[in-house]
Amino acid sequence: MKSKLIIFLLFITGLTVYAQGTDISDYLKKIESGNREEVISKLPGLKSRIPGDPNILFLEGVLTENGHESISMFSKVANKYPKSKYADASLFRIYSYYYAQQFFDSAGAYLDRLKKDYPSSPYIKMAEKNNLVIDDKSMNRNAVDPLPPVIKNKSTDKKVNYKFTIQAGAFSSRDNAELLKKQFEDAGYTSEISDKDVAGTTFHVVMVGKFVTEKEAKDFLQNINSQYSLDGRVVKIN
Repeated sequence: MKSKLIIFLLFITGLTVYAQGTDISDYLKKIESGNREEVISKLPGLKSRIPGDPNILFLEGVLTENGHESISMFSKVANKYPKSKYADASLFRIYSYYYAQQFFDSAGAYLDRLKKDYPSSPYIKMAEKNNLVIDDKSMNRNAVDPLPPVIKNKSTDKKVNYKFTIQAGAFSSRDNAELLKKQFEDAGYTSEISDKDVAGTTFHVVMVGKFVTEKEAKDFLQNINSQYSLDGRVVKIN
């Protein structure tokens, strides 16, 4: 009888821990203070301790440098665990990523969802404080700085009016952005990195190529997306 009681208590305790999630605040502080590698080394043990813990999933998303993969993790936290501690933070990070990529419709949808589902979330004020509320003016004001035309030959190239470029991706890791930029340059493409701050998070946006017509840019986009497994988009050079 006593052993059954102990098992029952352990079971109840486990449910409580699972419901609340693992306390990851110290790990987030370490990441913020620059001790990212230390937290990465502990992640496998944290994941195996309580599989499916939404807080650990959020932490993994923070540590994941591939934008698409991190968004997938944040989406799972927000959709599958809407009452978890970091559900609103997950929505905000998805919003920030899409905003940095200039996917304003998607960014606005996630910000609206954040306001609707978590009206007292501090992340709403963070967005408003940093002038990131999606409207026509903020879209134009906060757009990623375009690439200037490349002038290789004064007699010819200076007359070329480049109107479009490709936004290949946005990375939280500068090293990953530099790696993609180098891959483009090694292949003979013009590439630049533009840093964009979104509510305190810096995204390194990689741009590649310059084109006169939108059709040229779209044709190149298909090739670049396929060749490098990207999800780039055509953007105007203002």
